[in-house]
Amino acid sequence: MSWMDDINWNADGLVPAIAQDAESGKVLTLAWMNREALENTVSEGKATYWSRSRNRLWAKGESSGHAQLINEIRADCDKDTILLLVRQTGGIACHTGRHSCFYFKLNDHSWEETEPVIKNPELIYKSET
Repeated sequence: MSWMDDINWNADGLVPAIAQDAESGKVLTLAWMNREALENTVSEGKATYWSRSRNRLWAKGESSGHAQLINEIRADCDKDTILLLVRQTGGIACHTGRHSCFYFKLNDHSWEETEPVIKNPELIYKSET
C-alpha cells in the first residue's frame, strides 16, 4: 500500500490542504488537492492544488509568481487534511494581493479587513482574462 492510499480522500477524491508559513506559523490559505496535486507537490517541492472552480490542477504561483515552496508536509490524525509548511515567495498568498487569505476578522457582528493589500491584484494578474 502506498502512503497516498493512507489519505482519506472525500467522495470527490479531494482532501483539504492548509498552507501555513513555516517561519511565522501564520495560516496562509486553504485549498484542495487530488492525488495528482499531492504527487506534484511532493515531486516538485512546490504547492499544487486542484481548482474546483477551474476544474484543473493549479500550481500556486503559476500566474502570480507567488509560489509556495514546501518545507514539510503533514497529515492530521484522521489523514483527512494535509498541512503544508511553506515558504511563500513574494510574501503574497492571496489573490487579493494580501499575505494571507484569512484577512477578515469578525468584530461586533461584522467582518473587518485586518491586512493591507501588499500589491494590487490587477498588477499581479495583468495577463489573465
